[in-house]
Amino acid sequence: MALCAATTPALAAQRYWRHNLYPYIYYSATDGLWGAAHYGRYSPLGFIERPEASRASLSLDAGASTEGSYAIALDAHAPAWWEGWRARGTLGAARDNRLGYYGLGNDTRYSPDSVALLGAYYYRTSRTRLTARATLERRVIGPLRLLVGGALVRTDFRALPGPSVFRADLAAGRVDSGAVPFTDHVVRAGLVLDTRESELDPHSGVLVEVLFASGGGYTRTTGNGRLQVRPFRRLVLAGRLAAEGMGGNPPLAVQRDMESSELPFLAVGGYWSLRGYYDGRFTGRGKLLGGLEARYALVAVGDAVELKLVAFYDAGRVFGSGEAVRLTTAGRHESGGAELALRLLRNSLMVVGYGRGSEGGQFLFGTSWSY
Repeated sequence: MALCAATTPALAAQRYWRHNLYPYIYYSATDGLWGAAHYGRYSPLGFIERPEASRASLSLDAGASTEGSYAIALDAHAPAWWEGWRARGTLGAARDNRLGYYGLGNDTRYSPDSVALLGAYYYRTSRTRLTARATLERRVIGPLRLLVGGALVRTDFRALPGPSVFRADLAAGRVDSGAVPFTDHVVRAGLVLDTRESELDPHSGVLVEVLFASGGGYTRTTGNGRLQVRPFRRLVLAGRLAAEGMGGNPPLAVQRDMESSELPFLAVGGYWSLRGYYDGRFTGRGKLLGGLEARYALVAVGDAVELKLVAFYDAGRVFGSGEAVRLTTAGRHESGGAELALRLLRNSLMVVGYGRGSEGGQFLFGTSWSY
């Protein structure tokens, strides 16, 4: 009993909290120059070798761009606070004031002449979103986890000044005006297999997700696989294959995103799905993504600090109404490029780079890997 009494306070004392506060700026090809600030509190893992970045964290991020976009996100994440359990809750408000919209389907065309003749916003729209999202995961056996979650999301679109593809599709009924704005109530469930040795910057292991979601008048089924191998110490080879299909009558608001066990991301086009193409370049009910990366550590201080040179290849496409989502190379859109990535300790990663596809190139910035 005396031993237990002496040990318990020591264990409790290990769950201390640190905090950080800093401003930062970055450039986005979509939104121009961003000014932002981050405040975070986190409980570190100490010297325990685990894949999670921290025991638990609470962060507030806020930023605004020169093009009228803004984002505010409050995120509470507890990946290792309770043994065998993970929990995450997110509240967010954002406006993507220069989001791409080129029409629906995989074969939509981009013409620079249209921009020159009809205005800079011809292929743009403004999207505003309010989000509340919660996820709970329970380890079933080994690296296999069961996931349940829910979300409440309100999405609105606004046509920007002048002629635009979005304005024309809204007037013609190709975009359902009755679902602009759209309030979505989502429930989710799935299985997650995760053998990565590090969640922020994996050098080896796999992540496989099988997810099902039901929302307002539609269903969503997502499969996602990621693989990392380390043929020698300074080189990591990574790959991704992901597909998603939707049933029912999904409105534009939900066709623009792809699900994951963490947070949904914009697809197809942009940093998270098809680098080198404008954010939201292709929109469809079904999605197929693939990618390969070679990450070489130019500078390495153990696994704690690494400066990496990355070469990547991305491919993706969407499927329209009546098309079956399938594994195919037909109709794929491709891009390639290079990045520099700096990782500091367990919970900090910054990526900058350039990607190029058939319609030109885009500068890239991220605080995590694309996948």
